[in-house]
Amino acid sequence: MAIARMRSVVLDCPDPKSLADFYGAVLGWETASVEDDWVVLTDGRSRLCFQLAEDYRPPSWPGAESPQQFHLDLTVDDMEKGEAGVLALGAVKHAHQPSEDDSFRVFLDPVGHPFCLCVGEPSHTG
Repeated sequence: MAIARMRSVVLDCPDPKSLADFYGAVLGWETASVEDDWVVLTDGRSRLCFQLAEDYRPPSWPGAESPQQFHLDLTVDDMEKGEAGVLALGAVKHAHQPSEDDSFRVFLDPVGHPFCLCVGEPSHTG
């Protein structure tokens, strides 16, 4: 028996509304609530939240100076279209791409959080 149910994944950031707009466009999710320091996106089942961190520092990856803590893996049907789409929204393709088979690519969102676009079911540790 489960002790709890997943409620949200929360990302610290310097501007919750701006980062929520980025991920809302990437995922096609709706904004459920907006406050100055907290924004919630949802697809009706899951929640992705953005919390104001006034002293926010982006993670450094693959280094450990400011660890990423976690990252999002997002599935796409077409890697080239997915890449073009996230770049147009303000993401940056990371210089370090650990996959030789191109099953996933690493990007940084507009405030520096790493995330991956994956084709199929990835089996990587990024």
